[in-house]
Amino acid sequence: MSLAHKIADFACNLDFSDLTADAVHEVKRRVIDSMGVAMGAWTAEPVKIARALASFSTSDLGSTVVGTRHQAPAESAAFANGAMFRYLDYNDTYLSKEPAHPSDNIAAVLAIADAFELTGAHVILGTVIAYEVQCRLCDAYSIRKRGWDHVTYGAFSTVAGCGAMLDFDEETMVNALGLAGTPNNAMRQTRVGELSMWKGCAFANASRNGVFATLLAKMGMTGPSSIFEGEMGFFNEVCGGDQFDIPEFGSAERGYMINRTYIKKYPAEYHSQSAIDAALQIVADHGGPLRPDEIEDVEIATFGASHEIIGGEPEKWRPQSRETADHSLPYITCAALVDGSVTQETYDESRFKDETLLAVVANTKVVPDSELDKLYPEKGIPNRVRVKLRDGKVYEKRVDAPSGHALNPMTDVQVETKFRSMADRMLGASGSDEALDAMWALDGADDLSEIFAAMIV
Repeated sequence: MSLAHKIADFACNLDFSDLTADAVHEVKRRVIDSMGVAMGAWTAEPVKIARALASFSTSDLGSTVVGTRHQAPAESAAFANGAMFRYLDYNDTYLSKEPAHPSDNIAAVLAIADAFELTGAHVILGTVIAYEVQCRLCDAYSIRKRGWDHVTYGAFSTVAGCGAMLDFDEETMVNALGLAGTPNNAMRQTRVGELSMWKGCAFANASRNGVFATLLAKMGMTGPSSIFEGEMGFFNEVCGGDQFDIPEFGSAERGYMINRTYIKKYPAEYHSQSAIDAALQIVADHGGPLRPDEIEDVEIATFGASHEIIGGEPEKWRPQSRETADHSLPYITCAALVDGSVTQETYDESRFKDETLLAVVANTKVVPDSELDKLYPEKGIPNRVRVKLRDGKVYEKRVDAPSGHALNPMTDVQVETKFRSMADRMLGASGSDEALDAMWALDGADDLSEIFAAMIV
């Protein structure tokens, strides 16, 4: 059985009744989390661009752009909503051979569900499937090491979730996987050097492409065969000749991958979450934020993936954009030490270009520690922060599983609090109440109209 057929077999044969109560509940939490970060990102320039682009067109098969009443073509809505869900780098994460933000898939799932007036149960099923496919692919092989961006896997996962909601048979699903996978391989250049607006929009594009491929397949378009194993297929061209398999997918007995993913407590690249927690513990021990002039130096010991992605490039020590700042381990950690928090304001240009703060960053070393590699990712994302003050005092803290990690999950109350921290100012407190009620009732919803209506800014 080819890998595409194996994915199709799983996606086409999983029913809502097969899902565990934990998985159903977790989807609701991820929809709430995604809608919250969409409100937080509402005024960001790339998000405004994506929404404006979606507003230029309408469709008889339209999908709602979150925060508005506008019905755009499904693929345009998937792009706009995906940009809102992802731009703040505050949506959920999965770490393995390849890291990912699996709630990015929700933009595509919502677009297809809204266009075809599907139920909340369809949304939950499609989301579980999309998470499962993306996370299993991330477990199987790192395409990052070959120069490809992790969103490349999103072409396959979005199609799997969307096609399942539309009751694709296995042949149609295999065609959809070929239609999505062949033209949509994303370059890792998105996430190296000084980062651009596109960093927060790359998976939104994968969602758009997945929706487009789903619609083509539904209308009978066939796709290139042997997308993975073919002579010029994924294994040979993207993986450089390497091959991999997915030994198993989730089930009621084994559980589902969505329950192994992590909600973010802080708006920062996920590998930094434990460094932030460690820094804030130091702040607490110190009795408050540290003054820049009392810090002699900072050392952050981290694991290999963290060093590679957010702690090894020179641009991380003097970020010139929000996108670089929220992917800079030294900047984020020093901001936590000096400000006593990491919030959206941490990425205001006036903050990440503040020379007083940057002087602390300049005296910060990020050191890869092979002992910490032994824990990643199964036992956490360990970071150790050591701060030496000019008076000789030294603070040192290590955190392995930060708040929000699957080993240390956030409570429902914490998820709601995070949602309200961004949604209340856009919807009002009563509007947030209404939206939360609708999303907690997702599994019984006849369609998505109540949720979208409650989310209008």
